[in-house]
Amino acid sequence: MNPASTPSLLSVAGLRKVYTTRNGTINALDGVSFDIAAGETLALVGESGCGKSTLASALLGLASFDAGTIAIDGDAITARSNWTKLPPRRDVGVVFQNPQSSLDPKMTIRSIVGEPLQMVGVRGDALIRRVTELLSQVGLGPEFLKRYPHQLSGGQQQRVAIARGLALEPRMLILDEPTAALDVSVQAQILKLLKALQVRTSVSYLFITHDLGVVDYLANRVAVMYLGRIVESGPVADVFADPRHPYTQALLDAVPVIDPSRRRQQAPLDGEVPSPINRPSGCSFSPRCRRATSTCRSSEPQVSEEGPEREFLCFHPLSLDESGAGDGNPLEASSA
Repeated sequence: MNPASTPSLLSVAGLRKVYTTRNGTINALDGVSFDIAAGETLALVGESGCGKSTLASALLGLASFDAGTIAIDGDAITARSNWTKLPPRRDVGVVFQNPQSSLDPKMTIRSIVGEPLQMVGVRGDALIRRVTELLSQVGLGPEFLKRYPHQLSGGQQQRVAIARGLALEPRMLILDEPTAALDVSVQAQILKLLKALQVRTSVSYLFITHDLGVVDYLANRVAVMYLGRIVESGPVADVFADPRHPYTQALLDAVPVIDPSRRRQQAPLDGEVPSPINRPSGCSFSPRCRRATSTCRSSEPQVSEEGPEREFLCFHPLSLDESGAGDGNPLEASSA
């Protein structure tokens, strides 16, 4: 899906979030911008601490932000909006990582899925019908209505969480590592379910994950985050087969590949993610980048565009040969 020609359902522009601590300030989000079209899936990937969860909280209205704009279907919220007077968002739903911690163990499945509906005035038989319908959409029968979360498997619990996220018919669903706590076979079932639901309802997904294999299966586009900034974005097939940013390349090189002849002979990435309190000057990735120069260490790279869909932050982007694009998508080899 081409975001340049398709109207955006979600548009995030210049989003910034700063936390003040006793040890200094943390730029959790440092000018994040992206768009998601109706019916599209954008995957957000990056190491722990890069700002993914902070971004999700801002989109859900659970946390304020210090600069920038969030617009959903043209309805814009800025950093100056009065958060205490904003109505609850009905157009954005969420599914969290661990269903065991996100589902109240004292509530029945009927109450869990029905809670958002009750908040908007749905009661009685209409509530039961709607909850039953939602459970049916995620492959659960009416016999689950009176059960409690501990009586369900991990996959069934996550299906309940998805049903709850869809209760108010949101136009976008934020999926925060929704399969990370599940075993591989159950992960596959949940991913197939998410694909089917998107075809049926045209809901958009912001899929937050660290699993590039899941990104390859589910997403249309991918945005790679590093220390609060999106360092590369574009269609999944293009970015994975021909990355421009060295950090994207490092993430792809870390994916296990079964076929030895298709493994890339790149050395592991040096060092660790710098402390967000003591960020390096210039490009935040420069201390770990083998291509870094004095320019990288002294100046922050600006957004470079490559066609209508590809963007990256790098003074010395990888070329076609350096990224190993001639081998095709490396994730295809990982399951060969």
